[in-house]
Amino acid sequence: MKKMLFVLLLSLLAGRSVYAGETIDDPLLGRVLVDQLEIRTGDGDDPVAWDAEGWLGYDINKLWIKTEGDYVDGQSKEAELQALYSRAIAPFWDLQIGWRGDIRPNPSRNWLALGVKGLAPYFFDIDVALFIGDAGRTSMRLSAEYEIMLTQRIILVPDIELNLYGRDDAAVGIGSGLSSIETGLRLRYEIRREFAPYIGLNRTRLYGETADFARAEAGDTDDVRLVFGIRFWF
Repeated sequence: MKKMLFVLLLSLLAGRSVYAGETIDDPLLGRVLVDQLEIRTGDGDDPVAWDAEGWLGYDINKLWIKTEGDYVDGQSKEAELQALYSRAIAPFWDLQIGWRGDIRPNPSRNWLALGVKGLAPYFFDIDVALFIGDAGRTSMRLSAEYEIMLTQRIILVPDIELNLYGRDDAAVGIGSGLSSIETGLRLRYEIRREFAPYIGLNRTRLYGETADFARAEAGDTDDVRLVFGIRFWF
């Protein structure tokens, strides 16, 4: 992981040196967004889930960090971290490459990440990525989110995430093909633009052999939960 982060930082600095002569006003900037920090209540345990990202860099080249997961009974049930070199390829669109680590559940998995992230027409926030792991493992993820402005402060946000895998990974309960679809609907109130509590619903549905693995462990394959959380950025 340290080696990957070092390479990404070198790429960022190298990209900066190429473009430094093209603009006078291109300062080093950064942002951290905790898009979801929430309690999900329903049958069984009530996990605390998070979905956050941040970047540091210039107009063209940036270092991105992404993380998501959930926390149950004093330990992480699922935890993922990505470190990516991001390069602007069009207005509102970035090409990203780097490392993804599935820290939980055990055993951990490491992937090469290749993706695009940006704002599609009609202001859909899109994040699409291909992941290549060891032993022939592959995965693909599509995430989309849309903000509906009900008032200047009240915003309704539907979102969806699809995960697909190229082969079975029984050790972590993953089957080939479409593995899961997670959908959400959250209503937030922006006390300030940087800070907003919200309430909503989140549904995670498992498919194919992933669902079979969950049933074998007496787990849920279709989980709907009421969520309470906060969104903030700085």
